[in-house]
Amino acid sequence: MKKEKYILLYLRTGSGHLAPAKSIADELRKNHPGIEPLLIDGFEKAPSILKLIIESGYRRLQHAAKWFYEFLYALNKIKLVAWIDASIISFFVRRYIREVIEKEEPAKILIFHFFLIKPVYDVLDKINKNVKTFTIVTDPYTAHPLWFLRKEQNFILFSQQLKEHCLSVGIDESRINVFSFILNEKFSGSISPVDKIRLKQQYALPPDKNVILILGGGDGIPKGEKIIRTLLNDSAEYELIIICGKNKSLYRNALSIKEQEGAHNLSIYGFVDFVYDLINVSDVVITKCGASTFMEIVISKKIPVVTNYIWEQEKGNKDFIVKNGMGVYVKDLNTLPSVIDEVFRNREYYEHNIGSAQLKNGTMETTSFLASG
Repeated sequence: MKKEKYILLYLRTGSGHLAPAKSIADELRKNHPGIEPLLIDGFEKAPSILKLIIESGYRRLQHAAKWFYEFLYALNKIKLVAWIDASIISFFVRRYIREVIEKEEPAKILIFHFFLIKPVYDVLDKINKNVKTFTIVTDPYTAHPLWFLRKEQNFILFSQQLKEHCLSVGIDESRINVFSFILNEKFSGSISPVDKIRLKQQYALPPDKNVILILGGGDGIPKGEKIIRTLLNDSAEYELIIICGKNKSLYRNALSIKEQEGAHNLSIYGFVDFVYDLINVSDVVITKCGASTFMEIVISKKIPVVTNYIWEQEKGNKDFIVKNGMGVYVKDLNTLPSVIDEVFRNREYYEHNIGSAQLKNGTMETTSFLASG
């Protein structure tokens, strides 16, 4: 039997768009054998300068000039500016997207980045092809205005809050579908105390000490060096782990700090494929507030301490954590040690609130809907 092809379009602007696409693709392969998922990078044949500006620029701005990224975000809330930006991107990528659509003849198209919405619809209009298309809005609470320029899309959302926003901007309710957030299938709950002890042994961590993980996504955490130095001044009772991701400068500096301070309680990792293990071996996770990362933390029933978020895109994530008593936001890193002490003193309060929220992995449910809808 010939398989139906689903095109899953993403961009490499952080892990928040690619990770959900991979999770859906894995679930389709595992439980829907009649469907062949095709993961497609929308910038595969885009000009190098465009990749540099959109992909590399996104990562660099978040670390070096977050204020400028936030300014661009606010600027794109002006509809004309948003339309111009979307049109420029579409001009450079729609030829490749047309090639993919005409070659693969997909039954459905799943869009995981707002910059790919216009080129997909431009191509489908141009070739007069009717392909069921879904837009998966990867920001669960506050989403970029570019997601919603076209009201006739079929949306996959991850919160009632964002649904209310869509209704307020004139999107028909019949086009809105709300599910739990999409994560790798590993993140479906917390591990047992026995498994946690086993993991501590595996990663050479003392069984009787609390573990603080510093995690910022694929590109490391902003101000990671300051976080390490601040905690090392007051961390004899904790084990510290930092994941630097692809941020080689952070990795080198972390090693240097460890050597200078003689910090035997600090473990340093670069880009790893066992983030799941390190989250589960920890008690508290210091993090920025990307959607996939913070969802992985709370579903694993770990306490998030947020030190960085992108206004306004990630503000909803931070607010969700704080308002529901699941974790804390630290604006002044100098107060981090006292905040960590407070979190451990009141860990039962935070853990109770995390458990009461009953968050779950929505990958299976969302994929089943996409395969049948």
